[in-house]
Amino acid sequence: ALLLLDKARDQLRDNGQVYGDVQVGAMVEVPAAALMAPLLLQHFDFLSIGTNDLIQYTLAIDRVDEEVAHLYDAMHPAVLRLIAQTLQAGQAAGKEVSVCGEMAGDVGLTALLLGMGLRQFSMHPTQILAVKQQVLRSDTRQLGAWAQEVLASDEPQRLISDV
Repeated sequence: ALLLLDKARDQLRDNGQVYGDVQVGAMVEVPAAALMAPLLLQHFDFLSIGTNDLIQYTLAIDRVDEEVAHLYDAMHPAVLRLIAQTLQAGQAAGKEVSVCGEMAGDVGLTALLLGMGLRQFSMHPTQILAVKQQVLRSDTRQLGAWAQEVLASDEPQRLISDV
């Protein structure tokens, strides 16, 4: 894809057409992409974590399969750690990482995501007001230490429900 973009820029330049910079990002929807975030950030301008797929592929759970859907867990330590690792890679590279999917619009997870360093949320418009209110009420400096405690826990759900 990046080579095709370079080719398109070359064609525009050769034809004397004006064009601007295009920000190019990558979706992080599988554990391999989360683990390789530092490498991806060498090639892309930003990342977006697709939480619905990341959860499904991390836990090997088909969330629409009634037999196993109850095992789909956004609060699973492996999922949370992959998200945190991806956010940290973005911070280290000085590049934006956003979160989209159901987790981004879950007001019960807003404080945790803020504490993990998330600053870019992408959600269904009906969820914006509630998440925005939670963001405005949050002190991200205080949430950082708590988020690290949650990430280190074998039972993050217990710590989140205490907040």
